[in-house]
Amino acid sequence: MAERFETDSRKMLVRLRDTMAEDSAGQTRLDKIVHLIATSMQTEVCSIYLFRDSDTLELCATEGLQEEAVHNTRLRLGEGLVGRVARSRQVINTADAPAEKGFRYMPETGEERYSSFCGVPIQRLGSVLGVLVVQSKDARQFSSDEVYALEVVAMVLAEMTELGAFIGDSDALSARHQQPIMFRGVLGQEGAVEGNVYLHEPRVVVTNPIAEDIDRELERLQAGVDQLRISVDEMLNTTTTVNAEQVQVLEAYRMFANSKSWRRRMEEDVKSGLSAEAAVEKEQSLARSRLNQSGDAYLRERLHDLDDLSNRLLRILTGQGKETGAEMPENPVLIARNIGPGELLEYGKSLKGIVLEEGSVGSHAAVVARAWAIPLVINARNITTEALNGDVILVDGDQGVVHLRPDENVQKAFQDKIAMQARAQERYASIRDLPATALCGNTINLSMNAGLMADLPSLPSSGAEGVGLFRTELQFLIRNQMPKRAELSALYARVMDAAQGKRVVFRTLDIGSDKVLPYMKPNDEPNPAMGWRAIRVGLDKPGVLQMQLQALLRASNGRPLSVMFPFVAQMTEFQEARAELDKMVEREIILGHPVPEKIEVGAMLETPSLAFAPDAFFEQVDFLSIGGNDLKQFFFAADRENERVRRRYDTLNCSFLSLIEMIVQRCEKAGKPVSFCGEDAGRPIEAICLAAIGLRSLSMRPASIGPVKHLLRRVNLNDAKDVIYESRERGDQSVRESITNWLAYGG
Repeated sequence: MAERFETDSRKMLVRLRDTMAEDSAGQTRLDKIVHLIATSMQTEVCSIYLFRDSDTLELCATEGLQEEAVHNTRLRLGEGLVGRVARSRQVINTADAPAEKGFRYMPETGEERYSSFCGVPIQRLGSVLGVLVVQSKDARQFSSDEVYALEVVAMVLAEMTELGAFIGDSDALSARHQQPIMFRGVLGQEGAVEGNVYLHEPRVVVTNPIAEDIDRELERLQAGVDQLRISVDEMLNTTTTVNAEQVQVLEAYRMFANSKSWRRRMEEDVKSGLSAEAAVEKEQSLARSRLNQSGDAYLRERLHDLDDLSNRLLRILTGQGKETGAEMPENPVLIARNIGPGELLEYGKSLKGIVLEEGSVGSHAAVVARAWAIPLVINARNITTEALNGDVILVDGDQGVVHLRPDENVQKAFQDKIAMQARAQERYASIRDLPATALCGNTINLSMNAGLMADLPSLPSSGAEGVGLFRTELQFLIRNQMPKRAELSALYARVMDAAQGKRVVFRTLDIGSDKVLPYMKPNDEPNPAMGWRAIRVGLDKPGVLQMQLQALLRASNGRPLSVMFPFVAQMTEFQEARAELDKMVEREIILGHPVPEKIEVGAMLETPSLAFAPDAFFEQVDFLSIGGNDLKQFFFAADRENERVRRRYDTLNCSFLSLIEMIVQRCEKAGKPVSFCGEDAGRPIEAICLAAIGLRSLSMRPASIGPVKHLLRRVNLNDAKDVIYESRERGDQSVRESITNWLAYGG
């Protein structure tokens, strides 16, 4: 960049800083800024458009267009060239605007006289706040230096907008972080809660975007980068893991920390007049913008690394560490971009709810949230940039909706919903110790799912008759290295102690797909849900399976033991896994260790193929558990991580219920017990239908046992079965409408 232009750019920012320092109203500041930019850029027009809501841009200030258009001209996201800039987050620079694709003439602005157009997004950390535009009568293509200068100014405008420098009467000029806002995300765990925001990583606030002393800012930037490099080197040198994948990630960090091009771009930003931290954030915003648009998984991962390093550098420069001293509120709702299971467990069950910007329904965080029965909403875009510590927040996990700083009417309606749920829980508590016996006399065994020691206190309070599924993988996921056999044995023993004689079904390690151990090298599989996972890993890596089986045998200390192998797709896999268990039993006997007085060995039926296994398989297993979540996604060929398809297919689809019924009948013929485990088991209407077609055991999260038992005790399962059969005979695709109407008229 030419030295002359650097000087001009700095002069413009100094004038901008002086304008900001004046004691004037927000609109007056904006009016002075557009005049300043137009004069400095030698253009007839400069305009600033800001979002009045998530889909509408409003002209908030202009130099050169009609004054009456201010706060009256509005564009939808993607509409016209301004809307295109906002949606694409990319600069549009053209000498002939009317000929540009998407151009829209706004007659009230009087812009028909201007040919050239340059629009730059006003963005902060991937969140677009508005658009900065300059226009000229001449057919002029703005130079790369001029575009760069506008990007620098846009960066400052973003920071000042964030800090509330332009507050005014218009919705577009309203104070940020004060208005009610609703986020539509994805349901991760059901439930509703009112609480206060607690940020996992509080935002870094840049209060001095414009440099006072360029040389001083360059020194600060260099010192910060040096400190960052040292910290990354220390992470590499002190890491105790032997996993090559983790070292590879840290090496990528080191590469970025030593990147000359990254440092050079930030130095150019400083020379143009930005402070060191503003320069870091400018490049971070551009990286976030590229990250959001990239479809390349590898590039997205590298941009994510750069984003994380930028955060580290910003905290070094500002001194704003992760520990800000903010106290956790009384009813904390955790807000994070994403979070690992280990970090989440550190917060403990004090959390009332969790909202993530990223994540998936099968993520580690979702597994922990389900285990704790904590409402979870994922993919709530931009919530980390909007929320502040202490903000009132309503999390509706049933709908996947989050209300931040809700207005009084929304808050009151939400409180009424929570009160109704609380009254229902009181009713459920009154039947806690009663059996789940339907009016027809059939009793359904209701068990709970668990995966942590913290879940076990729910066993007596929920009314569960045992643990139908204990997910052993959580103990592997929350660690940075493989747990030792003695550690697992001690944990499993505590689980059995806490169950106080009630049956606990331990599922062996179910990893792969969405559950990747941090110390195991992930496999780049095109479809991991159907790839190398669960029992396939256990049989290919028998050492881990054997170690876990030994830990379970020793934990039992002679007590009865129930072991279940996950994701069995064919009979031989079960036979091989059972043979491994038999070998471990023989070894324990040789070592003189007590072995269980009784061992039940089962399998999870999660693939349609196993439903059609030979009769010999059903005779060999001691019990079966239908894994409803996976079985449904494979039956309908609908990835449960894909929001476009996962809700298209209903558990109460007649064909899916027919498959479940066939499995039940095959188990009855072989004299083997079968249960249904999954989210659908904990939904009362689905539970009624599953029980009506013959299932006598359901396993669910503890909080679902009350509602399911309450409805089961009110209905006649024989009548429900007749409704299901009639619906199927009519050719209905799903029995949901029929069974819902039947229940509405008294069941």
